Amino acid sequence: MVLTNKHLSRRTLLRGFGAALALPHLDAMTPARSAAAKPPLRLGFVYVPNGIIMPEWTPLGEGADFRLSPLLEPLAAHRERMLVLSGLAQMNGRALGDGPGDHARAAASYLTGFHPRKTEGADIRNGISADQVAAKAIGGASRFPSLELGLEGGGMVGNCDSGYSCAYSNSLSWSGPQTPLPPEINPRAVFERLFGDGEPMDEETRQRQARQNRSLLDFIREDAGALRRELGQGDQHKLDEYLTSVREIERRIQIAESQDVTQQREVMQEITLAKPAGVPVTFEEYSELMFDLMVAAYQTNSTRIITLMMGREGSNRTYRPVGVPEAHHGLSHHMHAAEKIEKLARINLHHITLFEKLIAKMAATPDGGGTLLDHSLIVYGSGLSDGNAHWHHDLPVLLMGGANGVFKMGRHVRYPKETPMNNLFLSILDTMGVREETLGDSTGQLPYLSDLTA
Repeated sequence: MVLTNKHLSRRTLLRGFGAALALPHLDAMTPARSAAAKPPLRLGFVYVPNGIIMPEWTPLGEGADFRLSPLLEPLAAHRERMLVLSGLAQMNGRALGDGPGDHARAAASYLTGFHPRKTEGADIRNGISADQVAAKAIGGASRFPSLELGLEGGGMVGNCDSGYSCAYSNSLSWSGPQTPLPPEINPRAVFERLFGDGEPMDEETRQRQARQNRSLLDFIREDAGALRRELGQGDQHKLDEYLTSVREIERRIQIAESQDVTQQREVMQEITLAKPAGVPVTFEEYSELMFDLMVAAYQTNSTRIITLMMGREGSNRTYRPVGVPEAHHGLSHHMHAAEKIEKLARINLHHITLFEKLIAKMAATPDGGGTLLDHSLIVYGSGLSDGNAHWHHDLPVLLMGGANGVFKMGRHVRYPKETPMNNLFLSILDTMGVREETLGDSTGQLPYLSDLTA
């Protein structure tokens, strides 16, 4: 029977052994004879380390007539879904008497607006991050309150930056003063969490499945077939496309897991910590895979809140595909050398070009009466502007998405110097129905996001 007079729950899962596959939005999820519910707003933070070459980043002009800068040019097709903000600062990322350690403070303060305690021991202390404020308030509406992802490993203990604990450099999300949420960097673990029973498989089950050459979708085939017979033709097509995309993600992870060990060892020479099985050899494949997992998580409403670190703060990753064999962090201390600045701009452009694939995928993913991008707000940026001088003011801030129509996109807005970054986060939380009076060093909500000026 086709689902017409009854509706399918938004939380329906396709179940099988070790699998609990969430579904994308289907027409059958809208109750018959009722107006379509407004899609939930998805929130994301994509962080890049070591600052950005700001003359190459900042657009010329303000308002809707701004001219795209060289670093933002890869996003030209999404100009009307772009909001560039200048003048924002995270003052608590500065030394404030604590001396060196700007990279650790940049990451730690980015979403908290809090000055982290300088320690390499267990007595770490930071504020709660904006994503976790949202997760505590609305996380119960989805399967997972939030997801924390990353593209580079890093420990949580020890000294990573001039006497600051590694927990500061390697985490954006903090659920409490002493509780950093380290990012998951293994695509297999993310896949199993999203499309399995909510937790990674034990190694014995994973190995048995690998020996049988079975896909996770094999375990939910019966449930999927039964559901498909009850759906209308349009929903059947959506379901088939979704299952195909899940299988494609799984296939790419399987390929990565079977890649030549020598290739992986060559990549490992460029980063400091061992790469887990399931991580593609190239950074480009790796980032695209993790971005696709982000899209799947949003698409299925498995979570509404995701942070992703493209690199840990102080990252020494190299970028040979774009002609940069030198370590990123080392280059960021360019001492105004033109050749080093040009290579840093290449890295910045590479990051944006990879990020555009996420935005394009979200723009192409149907969601309710629009697209996933229409119903999302993705914040892209860094906790430093000038990586050489370790500036924590005039940060690079880019908002992408439709924001459910709450913010007026397609503009460049310049704010007075030293405007707290957390004022932006207060405003974003408000759009999600999370009413907070303060967050870190905020002084109030950020004006002009809805173009309320004359």
